[in-house]
Amino acid sequence: MSVEFFDEMTRGDQSPRAVYARIQQWLKDTPPDVLASRRSQAELMFRRIGITFAVYGQANATERLIPFDIIPRVMSRTEWTKLEKGLVQRVKALNMFLADIYNRRDIIRAGVVPEDIIFRNPHFRPEMTGWRVPHDIYVHIAGIDIVRIDDKDFYVLEDNARTPSGVSYMLENREVMMRLAPDLFARHRVAPVENYTDALLSSLHSVAPRNAADDPTTVVLTPGQYNSAYYEHSFLADKLGVELVEGRDLSVRDDVVYMRTTRGPQRVDVIYRRLDDDFLDPLCFRPDSALGVPGLMSAYRAGNVTLANAVGTGISDDKAVYTYMPDIIRFYLGEEALLKNVPTWRCREPDALKYVLEHLPELVVKEVNGSGGYGMLVGPHASKTEIEAFAEKLKHDPSNFIAQPTLKLSTCPASFDTGVAPRHVDLRPFVLSGSDGVRIVPGGLTRVALKEGSLVVNSSQGGGTKDTWVIDDVLDA
Repeated sequence: MSVEFFDEMTRGDQSPRAVYARIQQWLKDTPPDVLASRRSQAELMFRRIGITFAVYGQANATERLIPFDIIPRVMSRTEWTKLEKGLVQRVKALNMFLADIYNRRDIIRAGVVPEDIIFRNPHFRPEMTGWRVPHDIYVHIAGIDIVRIDDKDFYVLEDNARTPSGVSYMLENREVMMRLAPDLFARHRVAPVENYTDALLSSLHSVAPRNAADDPTTVVLTPGQYNSAYYEHSFLADKLGVELVEGRDLSVRDDVVYMRTTRGPQRVDVIYRRLDDDFLDPLCFRPDSALGVPGLMSAYRAGNVTLANAVGTGISDDKAVYTYMPDIIRFYLGEEALLKNVPTWRCREPDALKYVLEHLPELVVKEVNGSGGYGMLVGPHASKTEIEAFAEKLKHDPSNFIAQPTLKLSTCPASFDTGVAPRHVDLRPFVLSGSDGVRIVPGGLTRVALKEGSLVVNSSQGGGTKDTWVIDDVLDA
């Protein structure tokens, strides 16, 4: 018996949905050899600009391209507006939650979130307890993973608040599409994403220390060229017009951060860090870290530098915390969540664990601190041996796992040598928070599972990306 998935382009009778009508006609008008040529051109362009990634630690960890699909994913302005409101609400609640757990902890005293989920979390940073970050903004850049299973609602799959990546692909995908498919752009009014870096820089400047200059000095802090996302770090620094630095380029004197330049030390006010907490300051976290800046946390606590995102935000990425997000939104904002969570079982709860163990072949089970598609079980695609082994892991440490139904992710058309076929997708919009408000460029990074039947969209697991278009509403015929 076949499983029905929501097809974002076509209805059950194969007629196009309104927002995809011109896309479908373009596909009919464009010969297969032209699509193949544009796919090849896209790959060549990505190779020339060096937009690659690697998953280091693997035996075959060579630099490689993330596959790019030439057919854009399209949303109407009405759909986007609905999604945008939910994203703003969610990130506001996340910032209030982080400010609370590192200070008053009202949500714990109210019994809304169990204290052990907070205090036993490896990303909870006791060093952040008892002081407020500038403007109470902890999550300056958030990547919220969104899925659709029907034409009515968006669901949040997970929150990414530590060092969310992928925005360079969103921007480069758009540039490549504008070069390779100007004829398709001419048929639509596509909302721009090119102003993302301007919005990011404005948000970062808005949270600079109060004693900073009128034009705060901002830098992007990278672990270095061997990091899998190094391309993105250098890309963003270039687009922002700021320096890309490593820990060895910075120093701290009298609780002030300085950058080494040819003209001598220059004070740094804002650090957009793409370095995990553990490696930021060897005097505070891992003493063996050669990537960080000794004394950085002292300057941070003195209020002389802003770190984006704030130290300790990783607790928001925890999949157990995720399960409480509707309660968190209700507690801080007095509102119901505009974006639904995917139904989730907390394996730490005996009844939930019992259900999950009995239904493992039907479920997706994830580690609460896992990412990238690793450390998870996709029940319907797992062997009996794999399921039995995972059941033992669950019994041994149930608090480390959550389980969700196998989602019927929506599909979008993708182009292959064999023709156009539907593939499953998700979406990562990027939410920017500053003292001057919340900004979201219309669109985001669409990730696509290019393997037929696969529901795993992560690039490290063979997924690709698409350009994401938000267009003016088009009435159904």
